Amino acid sequence: MNNPFGEKFLQELPLILAGPILQHTESDAVTVWIALKRPCEVVLQVYDTANRGELITNLLFEGRRRTFALGKFLHIVAVTAESAGSHLLSSDRIYAYDLQFIESSTQQQTLATALCSRRFPAVNISYFDHQKPTFALPPTDLQDLRIVHGSCRKPHGDGFDALPILDCLIESAANQPNKRPHQLFLTGDQIYGDDVADPLLWVSSQLGDALLGWEERLPVTQYTAADPSYYTPKQLLPGYRADIATHQAGFTAGLHNKTAKVSSHLLSLGEYYASYILSWSPACWPSSIPQGHEVMHGHRVSRRWDKEVRDMQQFTHTLWKVRRALANVPMYSIFDDHDVSDDWNLNQAWCLRVLGQPLGRRTVQNALLAYAVFQAWGNTPKQFAAGQPGERLLQAAADWSASGGMNGAVENAIARYLGMPPINPSTNLPEFVQYDAVLVLDRAPEALTWHYTIRSFCHEVIVLDTRTWRGYPADQKPIAPPMLLSPPAFSQQLSQPLEQVNHKPKGRSQLQATFVIAPTNLFGLEVIDWIHHWHLKRDKVYGVDVGDAWNINYEALAKFLTTLFEQRRQVIVLSGDIHYSSVVRLTYTRKSLGSEKKSVLVQLTASAFKNEEKITEIIHTRLKQWLLPEKNRQWIGWNNPPYMLEISSKKSYRKSLSHRPPEWHGLMEWVHRKITKTAEFGHNISWLMTAEQHARNLKWELFQYLTFWKLPWFQDGREVIGLNNLALVHFEIDNNNSSKVIQDLYWFSTWYPIEIVYSRFESELSHSRLSI
Repeated sequence: MNNPFGEKFLQELPLILAGPILQHTESDAVTVWIALKRPCEVVLQVYDTANRGELITNLLFEGRRRTFALGKFLHIVAVTAESAGSHLLSSDRIYAYDLQFIESSTQQQTLATALCSRRFPAVNISYFDHQKPTFALPPTDLQDLRIVHGSCRKPHGDGFDALPILDCLIESAANQPNKRPHQLFLTGDQIYGDDVADPLLWVSSQLGDALLGWEERLPVTQYTAADPSYYTPKQLLPGYRADIATHQAGFTAGLHNKTAKVSSHLLSLGEYYASYILSWSPACWPSSIPQGHEVMHGHRVSRRWDKEVRDMQQFTHTLWKVRRALANVPMYSIFDDHDVSDDWNLNQAWCLRVLGQPLGRRTVQNALLAYAVFQAWGNTPKQFAAGQPGERLLQAAADWSASGGMNGAVENAIARYLGMPPINPSTNLPEFVQYDAVLVLDRAPEALTWHYTIRSFCHEVIVLDTRTWRGYPADQKPIAPPMLLSPPAFSQQLSQPLEQVNHKPKGRSQLQATFVIAPTNLFGLEVIDWIHHWHLKRDKVYGVDVGDAWNINYEALAKFLTTLFEQRRQVIVLSGDIHYSSVVRLTYTRKSLGSEKKSVLVQLTASAFKNEEKITEIIHTRLKQWLLPEKNRQWIGWNNPPYMLEISSKKSYRKSLSHRPPEWHGLMEWVHRKITKTAEFGHNISWLMTAEQHARNLKWELFQYLTFWKLPWFQDGREVIGLNNLALVHFEIDNNNSSKVIQDLYWFSTWYPIEIVYSRFESELSHSRLSI
């Protein structure tokens, strides 16, 4: 079979492989990330507009930066344009930006020309005639704030990709600065390192090598002298990686008879790089993918290959809308496990099993390096400024590529900057440091931090890293559930941001809302909690992610709640991970010196963008509320030491009082969704389906009334959204200053004709605005 990613393919690629993606954006600085085919100096210019965004006017900011050569045909930069002090961006205007690409003193390209090629003669990333991408800063009034969030986007997952709905949201209000989305938060699993479709690995592996210009030598353990010491990605074929991923790399996704989850696991740096590009841009997808019988041996696996190809063709069909959306709203993100591999750092046993293997360690490092370049750089651009650890990491990544992956000193430098734990030379196992009663993976002082805080005119967002700062119980078995934030992580990631003096931008109003991004949810379905505890008692922790939910470790959850409510009366937690969406409200009452202090936490969960499953499709319907409705749950807790205990009856409550009186009480309630409505842009969605998908739907349209479970009435469950969805968060404040947070969850209807619909969840906060 001819190589589809040869010289001809590379020549036909546009200069811009992925992006532009608008990232960290403040009143005095704007950052745009972009991936290019050739090295350039990239110039970013930010403009004011008039006539509600229609006319480009004054140049406000300008910045420039050279790309870093991460491969022969992969050059990446996140360029920041900053204020010189004479002007700050305000919250009630639409701004535009432009890019220029200077390849030499005589050769440069505009944004319009850099996007296009023979395969892509016309690329539109704007909502206006001037063809420039635009954005609006968050408002000064909480009622006007619009935040979008979601998680878990697997290209071959079931159902339509929900992320393109973001493009519809922006397009419908592009000329209204207080109505269009102001920030996008991706809360985990932006790509999947495990559970990769065979044809997607086929594309990623070859594209990755083509962009790098070299083949990585992936280290493996030699058990006999005849065993190979390394494999290249092309030697590890799609569908045949289960054994090496499980036994040589140590990954746990393939345990418990789930080898299909790792049979096409990403391993090489090029594969992780390529996965991001393929998730965000249509530019590098090949024009055709071979049929299953040309690649796979066996009828069953060949049929599965062809089905996954159709799924990915549907995915790529709407990528143009994803690309346009990401260019027009500031995007922030944080990893969860699948950005590396399922169960990443789940417990101490996982760390010892994977990081103690040369291939496991290399793969985790490859995934983290890809995350640093494709996500973290835009989240925290100051970490990657000149002279900072991030810039040194970028240079080391360029040197690693220039050496063809052969420079051991550079590899070690990358590990230090990424925070990979050192390996004990005596045991060949990762090093831990003990804090109080827990063990934490060791890291170098110059390592990057993945957590960060965003502060705007009326709200703050504290983004947590619950993967690399876990606290593993030192006095329990290695599979014991960890604290998702170890003691030093609680201080650095939560206590310090909450206590910081507000650095108010000019004209900033009073802080009115605090958001916390927790990739793994605090509270979930009660039956899931029961399953987790059942599996934990039987030491089967990997199959159902025992230890990833906060409420499997009550000490950590109690500390999380008390830390938050010491500083804030209202908190909104955004989370994902669990492949369904919901809203729960926790009322926290603390008793002190005969008085009561009430606080409120609302958890807004949004998952998945594209990964619905049969079980989530069932709990989405009325069947869930009929057979297994969620009930209110109550906890009592103590502050020193932090702990909490669930009480299910008056008897258990009185029994708990026999030890010592509780210091606080928590009541969790499930918020029910309103009747499903059609979005104002939801009727005409001809862009959604490929011709093949449309023909298949027409074929079954006549039978829709025989499938009652797909009809609107049955799909109107009360508690969760179990189909692929995207969340829009906004607020209502009445004349009495009482505030309400609203999560509108957009999804594709199951009935005909297919529409974009939304389900609304409303939760009261308190009767007064938050005062910090």
